[in-house]
Amino acid sequence: MRRIRYSVASSLDGYIAGPKGEYDWIIMDPEIDFGALFGQFDTMLLGRKTYEVTQKQGGGGGMARMKALVFSRTLRQKDHPDVTIVAKKQKEILTALKKERGKDIWLFGGGVLFKSLLAIGMVDTVEVAIIPVVLGAGIPLVPSPTKTAKMKLTRHKGYDKSGIVALEYAVK
Repeated sequence: MRRIRYSVASSLDGYIAGPKGEYDWIIMDPEIDFGALFGQFDTMLLGRKTYEVTQKQGGGGGMARMKALVFSRTLRQKDHPDVTIVAKKQKEILTALKKERGKDIWLFGGGVLFKSLLAIGMVDTVEVAIIPVVLGAGIPLVPSPTKTAKMKLTRHKGYDKSGIVALEYAVK
């Protein structure tokens, strides 16, 4: 069965974007093979705000080749024919999607979507690349309040030159 993986970069103090949504603080370590990372997924899940940011930037590069589901109660399907808008029945839709043949599903953004999908038991792994920077404010990895979710460390890797630490957890 396909997995839903929240794969994200975070500052040391737990932010996935700066106060104005900026992410220029994310280090692009040459040791990390982003092509191989993108190749693990054929579907991505986005919240409305993240989707709008990716559209302003031209669709997201390698991510543009993935099937995209956008979770929004305000966007209308007829206005966004290149993606699937999900307004309700999230658990049913994702349960069916996980049963389909294909690669893993990338929960790309953002923290609010992660929180809601974690709450309904739809996140299988949490993969966080900790970037060695303190932002002091911004968009949190997980907005509060949120319910406790237990996890088990399944992999970790440090990148000496950049100082990035990649952590992977299975959601219990």
